[in-house]
Amino acid sequence: MSETKRITLYGAIDSPFPHRVRLALEEAGATYDIIWISLIYDKPEWYEQKVNVGVGKVPYLVYGGPKLNPGDAPSPETVQVSESLVINEFLADIFPDAHLLPTDPALRAKARLFAQYVDAKFLPAFAGFVFGLGTPVEGLLAAIEGLQRMLPAEGFAVGEWSIADAAAMPLLMRLNQVLELKPSMIKRDAAAQVVEALASPRFARIHKYTADNVARPSMAKTWDRVRLVYSCGELHDAQRRSALVQAAIDAETTKRIERLMKTGKLNSDLTIPVPVQP
Repeated sequence: MSETKRITLYGAIDSPFPHRVRLALEEAGATYDIIWISLIYDKPEWYEQKVNVGVGKVPYLVYGGPKLNPGDAPSPETVQVSESLVINEFLADIFPDAHLLPTDPALRAKARLFAQYVDAKFLPAFAGFVFGLGTPVEGLLAAIEGLQRMLPAEGFAVGEWSIADAAAMPLLMRLNQVLELKPSMIKRDAAAQVVEALASPRFARIHKYTADNVARPSMAKTWDRVRLVYSCGELHDAQRRSALVQAAIDAETTKRIERLMKTGKLNSDLTIPVPVQP
């Protein structure tokens, strides 16, 4: 693909998975459109009927074609890609000068293994803890510790920033958010134990890793919720510019948690047993 075409991303403000793609797009310096889809209440019928047909999940990326508005069906001549990690690999290919993946084959493999660990180990522990599905404190901390062990002594997941970091950071940011919001499905002593542990020398490397990511313009552009446990006091004034976006993210997350506690609906597609109130 010799020329960059129009990029349209379908996403949801409170989901970490479209956030992964936005980080990659910002790091690439790409121009792109976003069409927001609500995950809290029923998604619009047109999304599953005309866009991500029969699936309806976000993120979904359309490459090429004319400008899309909500309710439009992408042209069949466009390239359409789903799944955040796959989308980011696609972006690394169409923006080679952005170096979203290293050129060295060994480092590319390491980046992919890091992202794989995030989805195979850290994501289940995160979801199990945050949504009251039985992950104990030490289970969550062990998953974060495993992530930390994969980091080099300095820098990002493979030294220079890559889409491996885009895989991890949206989940780490939302863990901090939830620890602040203190939803009722997480026992207060459990949340306090996690906060205390993450502030301890045991997690000094993940603390620095998170702070380094937060300091990047891509994070400031895509995540304006700046009250973070990991990087308190290390943010620049330019990154404090949008309290309105921060409030919107918090409000969406709070709504999702409230509905989960009442109905067991995690999003429009997934229902779990109603969490037991601690």
